[in-house]
Amino acid sequence: MRGLVTALRTLTVLPVPGKDAVRFSSSLHWFPVVGFLLGIVEAGFGYLVMLSGWSEIAAAGVLLVGVVVTRGIHADGFADVIDGFFGGTTVEERLRIMKDPAVGSFGAIALILLFLFKWVVLVRLLSLGLYVWIVAGVMLARLVQVIVASSLPYARSEGGTAAGFVEGAGALHIFVAILLSVIGLVIVSNGMLLPGGIALFTALLSAGLTALVSLKKIRGVTGDILGASSEITEVLVWSAVAFWVEVPFI
Repeated sequence: MRGLVTALRTLTVLPVPGKDAVRFSSSLHWFPVVGFLLGIVEAGFGYLVMLSGWSEIAAAGVLLVGVVVTRGIHADGFADVIDGFFGGTTVEERLRIMKDPAVGSFGAIALILLFLFKWVVLVRLLSLGLYVWIVAGVMLARLVQVIVASSLPYARSEGGTAAGFVEGAGALHIFVAILLSVIGLVIVSNGMLLPGGIALFTALLSAGLTALVSLKKIRGVTGDILGASSEITEVLVWSAVAFWVEVPFI
């Protein structure tokens, strides 16, 4: 259970009692579970606000809760990655820019567009009452973190905050995380295999593309990459499900 404690402390602001895992990588198994819980919190808040019938405010509320409960660490990582990948021309420059706590123009613009896109999709999902797929998107975003962390070497030779999660991670972590995610999808989809399959396929595609781009740009993974992968996957999964609902012949 120490792995669950570490996962909760890493991915949320919750004051969780107990001791951390001896090896942080052992907490990766629990990432989809924590994502499932986070998704319930976000979707639940959206449901409460939707009782007023105002989907735009409800969507903004879902985004706000997600940022507050996670300390915005994934959004920060996304901005850092965009700054580094677009602002640097070499591996060393990209890593240096990503480590800078200041947010540059590339990161700021990308972050605004990301949240705008998320808000638009959430408005649609909430107006259709598709709360369970908000949960699925948040959960699968954490699955992608496990896949990327377990597939790539750590990019910084001097180590970093996410090094403990990457070192020792491997195929077993991916397998367990996918298994738990599938169980979560079965729960939220209520037996609807097609949208669940679409959501899972989208998440796996996001993981693969993130890993390929990260390997090309910085020859590995960092904590910022993991955060960015989570943000990208959320919006892609939500969009894929919303598109499936809007296109009835699929």
